[in-house]
Amino acid sequence: MSTPDEPQLMALHVRIRGQVQGVFFRRWVQEQATRRGLRGWVRNRSDGTVEAVFSGEMATVRDLAKACHQGPPKAQVRQVVQIPGEFRPTDEDFVTEFKILPTV
Repeated sequence: MSTPDEPQLMALHVRIRGQVQGVFFRRWVQEQATRRGLRGWVRNRSDGTVEAVFSGEMATVRDLAKACHQGPPKAQVRQVVQIPGEFRPTDEDFVTEFKILPTV
């Protein structure tokens, strides 16, 4: 059980739809996550979406997920969808830096 002084931690798995590939979206997510002190990863998917996992302090994770609705200047985000129950994080998902993974 956490005390009121301890930050509440969470991991959030999202899929971003729209014009989000070829506009530096992954690099932007990596920069934003690193600036916020979050861990996790981001990758393109063959269906044209971007997928990411953010891990860290709850308010900061939610802040980045909200920022993804805008994205970098050339992006045209249609939708940011939280993927419930599909992702089970492992220690490999949360190394000290935020990673860009290969396309799947």
